[in-house]
Amino acid sequence: MTSTLDPLTSTDVPLHWWSAVALRDAMVAGDLSAVEVMNAFYDRIEELNAEVNVIVHRLPRAECVKLAEEADRARARGDELGVLHGLPTAVKDLVDVAGMPTSRGSRRFANGGPATTDAPHVAHMRAAGALIIGKTNSPEFGVGTVTFNDVFGVTRNPWDLTRHAGGSSGGAAAVAAGMLPICDGSDSGGSLRYPAAFCNIVGLRTTPGLVPAVSAGTSWSPHSVNGPMARTCADTALTLAGMSGRHRLAPLSNLRAEPAGVPTPDRAPRVGWSTDLGGLPVTGEVATALAQARARLEAAGVEVVDVDLDTDGLDRCWQVIEMFGWFTLLGRHPIEHPELYRDDFVVNVTEAAGYTTTDLADALHRRYAAFEQMARVLDGLDGLITPSAPVVAPNADLPWVPEIDGTTFDRYFLWQRMACRLVPSAHPVLAMGAGFDPQGLPVGLQVVGHHGADGALLTLGERLEPALGVAGLHPRI
Repeated sequence: MTSTLDPLTSTDVPLHWWSAVALRDAMVAGDLSAVEVMNAFYDRIEELNAEVNVIVHRLPRAECVKLAEEADRARARGDELGVLHGLPTAVKDLVDVAGMPTSRGSRRFANGGPATTDAPHVAHMRAAGALIIGKTNSPEFGVGTVTFNDVFGVTRNPWDLTRHAGGSSGGAAAVAAGMLPICDGSDSGGSLRYPAAFCNIVGLRTTPGLVPAVSAGTSWSPHSVNGPMARTCADTALTLAGMSGRHRLAPLSNLRAEPAGVPTPDRAPRVGWSTDLGGLPVTGEVATALAQARARLEAAGVEVVDVDLDTDGLDRCWQVIEMFGWFTLLGRHPIEHPELYRDDFVVNVTEAAGYTTTDLADALHRRYAAFEQMARVLDGLDGLITPSAPVVAPNADLPWVPEIDGTTFDRYFLWQRMACRLVPSAHPVLAMGAGFDPQGLPVGLQVVGHHGADGALLTLGERLEPALGVAGLHPRI
């Protein structure tokens, strides 16, 4: 089902399973050409994309090879090479890439022309040497934590093609399947963390402002962030280095442009633990896998302490800010033209149109309370661990998970609360593999880090990976 061969020690590993760090280092050293790497990943995309359905737009191979040839010429000239030199990647289809269409997974935008400019973090990645070859699937406007839409269909999980890959950052499937070494994503309610959990990769919900984002009326909000996805914490840190930084049109990026905080100390890590984040339902398979992960961490010397969080009002806080964000984005258009949108997106905007000033004020006050509480909880801790998702990857024919352990849900976001409850605090959250269920499906955990200390959080993740023992395991697809 899985492979554990190390690309740094085994010549038997195909290039598409090499780590991003190993690929970048080999290209910088001249041991591999960017053309070789590009062709390896393009071959993999051609082999698997019809089944996985994750790359929804891609440049022709000849154009991709030209990008790689220019990367090789840059090295030959002795140019200063970026941290993502020669690495092929694709960008979430909510985000503009110059010369490529941005459908947003929506019928309304499905026939739009190519974008004229790169989104800020895309420009950073390109300047860092990444070779952007296409777009990855997303549900309409990123609504929900599984990837499907009326334009491109369902993105499937490489571990089991009858299952969802998670969302809204469907690019996780491409990374897990060896179709890309790295990719980007975004997260306002688990969209980096649920797909990471379902695909046994790493996703980082960044501290707001670390990765520049421009989104009209919500550009000053810490609610939705962009972030990196890769197969290990080291590869995720590399990707973050290539996408973070200031941008003159992204206001929060000018307040925080670098990962701050002190490195993880040399002592054994000390982490908090919450099994259900305030009483949320969790399946038995996930609970068992997380208990086993905790035991492995403790056996490796990690100090784990149980933590209780006050989650009262957090669900309403997240819901008001999330729904009002959609109204800010599109106004009344979805209400007036519902035929152009997914039904539950129209419900979101309709709900937001009826909010009062009291609703908004209460949500903003609760958001700061969440930030303050998390800062206090993390005093004396290196991080706080919870499940990344309460279930393993659901069947691909479901629009959302309707029931967990006897609790039923009548809105798509209610099963996302394991992720949503951590959004208002605006702290960085790292999602990574924790284990597998009896069917061989991945189970993930998420680690909340100190505000602004994304680098330290990734270092902590690297220290936890050996004990957890699943980093880099990939499906035999």
